[in-house]
Amino acid sequence: MPAASSRQGGPPGRGPGGGSGGGGGRGPNRGPKKPRSRRVRYLRRILFTLLGILGFFVAAFAIAYIFTPVPSPQQQALAQGPAFYYSDGKTLIAKTGMNRDAVKLDQIPKSTRDAVIAAENRSFYQDPGVSVQGTARAFWSTATGGQLQGGSTITQQMVRNYYGGIGKERSVTRKLKEIMVSLKVGREKSKDWILEQYLNTIFFGRDAYGVQAAAHAYYNKDVKDLTPAESAYLAAAIQQPSNFADPTGQHRVYAEQRWHAVVNNMVRDGALSPADAAAMKFPMPGKEKITDVLKGQKGYMVNLAKKELEERRGYTEDEINRSGLRITTTFDKRLMDAAKQAVENNVPAGMSKKIRTGLVSVDPGTGQVLAFYGGRNYLTEAASSAFYDTAQAGSGFKPIALAAALEDGKSLSDTYDGSSPQYFGGHSIKNDSGESFGDINLVTATEHSVNTAYVNLGQDIGNEKIAAMAEKLGISASQMTPAQRAAASFPLGVVSLHPVQQAGVYATFADEGVFRQPYVVKSVTDNEGQARKFSEKGSRAFSTQVARDATYAMQQVVQGGTGTGAQLPDGRDVAGKTGTTDEGRAIWFNGFVPQMATSVAMFREDNKALDIPGYGSYGGQLPTQIWRSYMTDAVDIKGYDQKSFGSPSETPGSGWGVPTPGGGSPSTEGPRTGGPSHRPSGGTGGPRGPKPPTDLPTIIPTLPGGGDGGGTGGGNGGNDGGGTGGNDGGGGNDGGGTGGNDGGGTGQMFN
Repeated sequence: MPAASSRQGGPPGRGPGGGSGGGGGRGPNRGPKKPRSRRVRYLRRILFTLLGILGFFVAAFAIAYIFTPVPSPQQQALAQGPAFYYSDGKTLIAKTGMNRDAVKLDQIPKSTRDAVIAAENRSFYQDPGVSVQGTARAFWSTATGGQLQGGSTITQQMVRNYYGGIGKERSVTRKLKEIMVSLKVGREKSKDWILEQYLNTIFFGRDAYGVQAAAHAYYNKDVKDLTPAESAYLAAAIQQPSNFADPTGQHRVYAEQRWHAVVNNMVRDGALSPADAAAMKFPMPGKEKITDVLKGQKGYMVNLAKKELEERRGYTEDEINRSGLRITTTFDKRLMDAAKQAVENNVPAGMSKKIRTGLVSVDPGTGQVLAFYGGRNYLTEAASSAFYDTAQAGSGFKPIALAAALEDGKSLSDTYDGSSPQYFGGHSIKNDSGESFGDINLVTATEHSVNTAYVNLGQDIGNEKIAAMAEKLGISASQMTPAQRAAASFPLGVVSLHPVQQAGVYATFADEGVFRQPYVVKSVTDNEGQARKFSEKGSRAFSTQVARDATYAMQQVVQGGTGTGAQLPDGRDVAGKTGTTDEGRAIWFNGFVPQMATSVAMFREDNKALDIPGYGSYGGQLPTQIWRSYMTDAVDIKGYDQKSFGSPSETPGSGWGVPTPGGGSPSTEGPRTGGPSHRPSGGTGGPRGPKPPTDLPTIIPTLPGGGDGGGTGGGNGGNDGGGTGGNDGGGGNDGGGTGGNDGGGTGQMFN
């Protein structure tokens, strides 16, 4: 029995504790072998899957490499600059060529080559033509929804510029093709050949392609004569050419920082000694030379179109310059000519060249800029007075405050204290000439541009609501500083605006409350015939009824207030607002018919008070005269039918409070329909029909500080300019008369 028991401990032939059988070292309680854990099995599967995927991509990469041909050089594309057309798509504005002059590598100084390599691709002579790190970053940004960015070596940049068929679209497919071609070129061509092609095709700004053209564009010399400092500047310009083309203002700061970075990289790479770097001075380039093809208004049109394509439509400056694009603008040639003629025919001889005039017309239904006047000549005044320059808005800002109040629930019949002077936060605010009104409704406050009433309006609803309305109308928050927003005078237009912004604001009233960002490019067609068309979606800034009520108030400005000079000869509906800033530093007229809004501004580039021979510095005078001259032609050119504005919710009369002697306490009497005893009545009931002049108004110039303003008929001057005489002659707050609220005299605020 003991022997039998012993045999039960393991398989036959195995003794206790012997061999590797059931006994052995395991002992009698050892179980069966444990299976591998589930985690290990999963890890092995994942590993095999990853290896399979990696193998697939390696094979795919190899196949793509083998079957991707090196394209032919795109010599024709290099010579194709853009062509700009008027809105009809047929009439040429200008065709800008490309400035390129190829040179051999041995003609390019070593310091120039070193600077470019230090700035763009430190490992150029060692890498295979692509950067693994940069390529991975580019693919990652695409996979995560970002734009392709950075990572391009000199070889990759050369491939994009030199060879055709690579494309410009931002896609993984194009990037992969670029990498394949770059690897092949890196194997088949010498590094010196690649660098030579790169330096002869890369864009440096100022329409210069290639380093030889850039040397002439920036320093008026051959590339062989460039200093190391100048070479570093051109190398720095490759990354963002637009910041280096005109290194003034904010661009100067960036340009110097980038230039110092390139110089430091040259020291890092041993291309420049620390002592030589320390001795270098920033090599300010010469002034950019502008070709005659851009003379007159053409340069403004071309620059505006290019700027919009870069900033709002996703094009790069390089794409615009080398892709043979056909760019159709929104500009109507006939209106452009009419705008130029209106300014030149009305501006008096002998006016200072420092006084600038800007004019912009916007189609309310689309946001298209139909025409503008940007300056005397792009070749001598490159900055557009209509789009680039800004001027204090003055009383042209008041309709924004009016819209904010109406949107907040106020009505045209609501009254505000128009007495003068009044004190806010210890500061005195006056109406022009110190004229004091009683309680007046919002129609009167707008018609006669009464400063104190509008300040009280702002105090009532809060300036932040006015600022919020301004933002809805395309005025950025950064243009309105906290100090300006907090000032009692904020509703009077202390902010500075571009004329195109004001045209966009008034176009919103014309389109009954729908704002569209003004734009200047209708379409772009590439050299393969593919077209992109552009438009701007409207956003409602305020209700239709608010627009109609505000427009009604602005109609009174033209029919009997500060802007009577804007009445058109055919008697059609016109609304608008004059603007005059303190001491006459800027003067405006912003007006519209239902189909078009136009703003005219005059200001000095040094912000000094205007001195216009034969005219006072009031919005109701020369700007209104220019506006009327232009719009008289514009409505005929466009064939606009006479259309009426929408009906207001109420038509309160032009209510005047009782003037109080010496600017004392305002009367508690409600607004009256009749005017003060020394002024003609403004009407008693509903909308007053315009009294169209039979010819252009004869505006009798007044010197700043006084005059009789209103022409040959009744009335003692206006607050934004004189009228045409008769019962609509004087009155208002922006003219040069003796009774105006924004004309001559001391202590006037903005009107």
